Amino acid sequence: MAVNPQLDQLARPMRDLRISVTDRCNFRCTYCMPKEIFGDDYAFMPKEQLLSFEEITRAAKVYASLGIRKIRLTGGEPLLRRGLPELIRMLAAIPGIDDIGLTTNGLLLGGQAESLYHAGLRRVNVSLDALDPERFGRINGRGIQPSVIIASMERSRSIGIEVRVNMVVQKGLNDQEIVPMAALFKKLGITLCFIEFMDVGNDNGWRMQQVMTKRDIFERLGGDAELMPVSPRYPGEVPKRYRYRDGDCEVCFISSVSEAFCSSCTRVRLSSDGKMYSCLFASKGFDLRSLLRSGASDELLLAAIRGVWEKREDRYSEERTEQRAMSRKKIGMSYIGG
Repeated sequence: MAVNPQLDQLARPMRDLRISVTDRCNFRCTYCMPKEIFGDDYAFMPKEQLLSFEEITRAAKVYASLGIRKIRLTGGEPLLRRGLPELIRMLAAIPGIDDIGLTTNGLLLGGQAESLYHAGLRRVNVSLDALDPERFGRINGRGIQPSVIIASMERSRSIGIEVRVNMVVQKGLNDQEIVPMAALFKKLGITLCFIEFMDVGNDNGWRMQQVMTKRDIFERLGGDAELMPVSPRYPGEVPKRYRYRDGDCEVCFISSVSEAFCSSCTRVRLSSDGKMYSCLFASKGFDLRSLLRSGASDELLLAAIRGVWEKREDRYSEERTEQRAMSRKKIGMSYIGG
């Protein structure tokens, strides 16, 4: 099938595909899967509801024919999905896919890094929200120590995988970690990305007053005296990148709350049970799994995906108010992926 980039109602092309491979996670982070809701008896999806690797790959091929160039595997925690390197190998073979990444909490990364690399993975984003052991253990809900996650990062880098660290910053919870985190990862030569606390899903108790904005964080780091802007590497790049004036290391910011980037969003999401979502803050998705399992042709799949994207007019972050964030029912982050 010939490549034919698809545009939505706001003339945004489809370029980035986020694929959730599982709704399970071994952490219980307060902003994603709080343990008060996702307890030990929580009923996750049975295996038969998840898309198989063959189904994921077939869907990805159709997406690639519509302009997708980048794929990122998410969860839940994607490294809990057995045999994940095989899926990466299958996706890497799709014509037109230029980049495959993975977002992980890092706990299992060190043990799987070599097999992931040999399968074709070259980039990972690792979530780490604090360096203080007690604080990080409380945030992740499992008492996991930051040293374990950092060791996994270093193991991955030694193999040849590029690592970026993601830090979700919440005022009064871990904002005191901004400067220590920046100092450590500058020393290690790892890009640190600060993410504003977002109202993804309905389980994290989000309030606007908990948000540390990009401007707040930027000033904590010394502002223009310490950081200089870096040009985007491609149109629609989400993180705003900066370089330290005294070196080559970068920090970046994802500011969905204070500086919404809906107008340039090129992302589409596929949940682990095969639903297509055109926005991280969506309330409902389109059921691709039923088509995949009913014998639908690639042409029918393509028409269905194109139809959803052509109608897309999502710009939730530009329209967000605190009242709307509290009242709107949204798909949970552990289900749709970050």
